[in-house]
Amino acid sequence: MSERAEWPEIAPALSRLFARDHGLVFGALLKARLAPDFSARHFVEKYLDLVFPNEVDWPAIEALLGSAQAASDLSKLDALVPESLCCNGQKLAAATAAARPFAVISGGPGTGKTTTVAKLLAILVETGLQAGKAPAIRLVAPTGKAAARLTESIGSALQALDLPPEWAQAIPTEAGTLHRLLGVIPGRSQFRHHAGNPLHLDLLVVDEASMVDLPMMARLLDALPSHARLILLGDKDQLASVEAGAVLGDICSFIEQGISPAQADWLSRQTGYRLQGTPAGAPVRDSLCLLAKSWRFDQHSGIGQLARACNGGDATAVESVWSAGFKDISLHPWAGEAYEALIAQGVAGYGSYLKAARAGEAPATVFKAFNSFQILCALRGGPFGVEGLNERLELALSRAGLIARDGDWYAGRPVMVVRNDHGVGLYNGDMGLCLPDESGRLKVWFEQPDGTLRALLPSRLPPHETVYAMTIHKSQGSEFAHTVLVLPDSPSPLLTRELVYTGITRAKARLDLYGDRALLAQAVRKKTERYSGLAERLGE
Repeated sequence: MSERAEWPEIAPALSRLFARDHGLVFGALLKARLAPDFSARHFVEKYLDLVFPNEVDWPAIEALLGSAQAASDLSKLDALVPESLCCNGQKLAAATAAARPFAVISGGPGTGKTTTVAKLLAILVETGLQAGKAPAIRLVAPTGKAAARLTESIGSALQALDLPPEWAQAIPTEAGTLHRLLGVIPGRSQFRHHAGNPLHLDLLVVDEASMVDLPMMARLLDALPSHARLILLGDKDQLASVEAGAVLGDICSFIEQGISPAQADWLSRQTGYRLQGTPAGAPVRDSLCLLAKSWRFDQHSGIGQLARACNGGDATAVESVWSAGFKDISLHPWAGEAYEALIAQGVAGYGSYLKAARAGEAPATVFKAFNSFQILCALRGGPFGVEGLNERLELALSRAGLIARDGDWYAGRPVMVVRNDHGVGLYNGDMGLCLPDESGRLKVWFEQPDGTLRALLPSRLPPHETVYAMTIHKSQGSEFAHTVLVLPDSPSPLLTRELVYTGITRAKARLDLYGDRALLAQAVRKKTERYSGLAERLGE
């Protein structure tokens, strides 16, 4: 799509899907006005995405925000803060991806990647139906856990949109895994789908793309039909894939170049925003979108502030965050009884789900409780790694009467698959819980991408390990209400900025970090360097 004449006219759809929600803004205003440091400017910049603050009537805006008694009163903001002075990153991303065969939407936790994609899919379905046929869409993620999260989030995002039934039916609400999409052939390294037998789809959305390694991405591209669109979602600052390459990071390395003048002109016409292009840059830059505003974490969130400071490689800023008195984060240096406190916190954190398991609650109820708390480690070996901690935690949980160990298998045991087994449909990283079935027989239950649960006899499992504590690498694609992040007590070459950032951003509401300040500062300053040649090829 190099000629502007081929680009679609989607301004009406964008305006409709990204219209200001005065009800949402009013609800936020009621809460914000209670704060002693309430700022009309900060509020408008956040909720209306104002980027030209010097061109509005601030006295009039402050008076309106101070006196508004209902959502309808805020309709006056449309004139006081016109769209032309604003810039909604989600709207820009949806517009960009709607016009290109390939697009990347990157952003940290809570920036609205899934919400953006849901609205994008609505636009593409609408334009497709207007042309005679809705596109065939597939949603995938690298792991079953990530696919389940995508299924849940895309379903919630679509429910919030008031779409005609015909449009809604054309948008899938269930995500699968990359392996299942490509079609695993047991005993062989090839997939069923490849260049000679391409996938049957028009649009593919891949979530958690930072986890996809270079060989897998090559196989995926090989299997795409020539007419298909590809949209990658993910956080460019997270850990790269365990295997070769850093595909998402390499592609997003061009995001700072800005967009071309032609792209800026078209986006300005579709969105109504004032955008400037830069003449020089790689062609791929026009396919890249960065969502920077987090709706989950604000200035009152220690998790968000800590993640930003870490991601910026600013050890001084990280130290300032710890000193700011945030209620949702705590630092526990390795001194005195810190290690015993960690074990005690693990026993308390896992207590609710283990009590539910012992009481015979339904597996779905136990899983919900289990997913609320998780201990993450930077390393595998040693007392501060998953191997040492899982042994200590299992012993402590047994002493507390929360588990009854009688051999390897007991009610409540959490396990993670560590090797792909195409025959039983379990893959490296899949997590399960050992729980009794209706007859009292112990089975291992796994969450499926569609939210259902599947049970297998322990004897049928591929190689696996106990995971009261798991590595940060294995936690990618997951989120936990309360995350406990464990760093070692001595330097390690594995400790990097991306590792710590990924661990921090697994937490949704509460983060406890065990580790020494000096070691944390050292890790924050150390950026992972990988070379695959992909960035150079894209820049040509």
